[in-house]
Amino acid sequence: MIAFFSAPLSFGFFVRAMIAAMAASAACATVGAFVILRGMTFLGDAIAHAILPGVAVGYLVHRGERSAVFYWALGTAVITSLAIGAMGKRGRLKEDTAIGIVFAGMFALGIGLISTARGYAVDLMHFLFGNVLAVSPTDLWLILGLCGGVILVVLLLWKELSLATFDPVFARTLRLPVDAIRYLVLVLTAVTVVTALRVVGVALALAMLVTPPATGYLLAKRLPGMVGIAVASGILSGFWGLYLSYYAGMAPGAAVVLVATGLFLLALPFRR
Repeated sequence: MIAFFSAPLSFGFFVRAMIAAMAASAACATVGAFVILRGMTFLGDAIAHAILPGVAVGYLVHRGERSAVFYWALGTAVITSLAIGAMGKRGRLKEDTAIGIVFAGMFALGIGLISTARGYAVDLMHFLFGNVLAVSPTDLWLILGLCGGVILVVLLLWKELSLATFDPVFARTLRLPVDAIRYLVLVLTAVTVVTALRVVGVALALAMLVTPPATGYLLAKRLPGMVGIAVASGILSGFWGLYLSYYAGMAPGAAVVLVATGLFLLALPFRR
């Protein structure tokens, strides 16, 4: 048993991958709780696919330098989230319609740019399915900083986020900036999705944003319990997912999501 756990830890890249996966999963679970309670599940998927143009442009501009692509993806995700919020607020469209329009347009643009980048098309596939084993020490510190910042913001604004989520009308009577809080949730979602990009990739980013919080939603009666269970489920998914990937020879991103899905299915009979 000791050898089972210690053997993978002898590799530095495995340790960095595990820390990155657990941190990203915890951040996704924290923000994802507010995302699913607000009925904005489709938003995470839209942002995950809408960052493809930023990924492609970053690769082309910086000639394949992966560290620079992360910032292009982050900027694209934030701009996309703000655009979705503006379209849903000021236009005559419902938010899900605005999300669908932005999602389809940006995803098509990303595919078009990737198809023209013939020399980088294979490398860009890593962003679709994740490449957490290639996380460098610099990337790890960046991921930890973003995840820690996201969780800290949620903790500092816990009461405001909770009230604006469950009773926005009452929040307005208390003169809380409900619209600003809504944009904040959009931006936090964008940051967590881009962070999850290195762990599970574009194709599976939505799973880490939704599945652990859904597990918490089944088992908890109150929001703090839901978030706590979601974070625990996310961390366990990152931990056991990396071990599953190591011993089963499976893609790390897929293994992390499979563990998260398994935890959700285990919680299903105990739903409250």
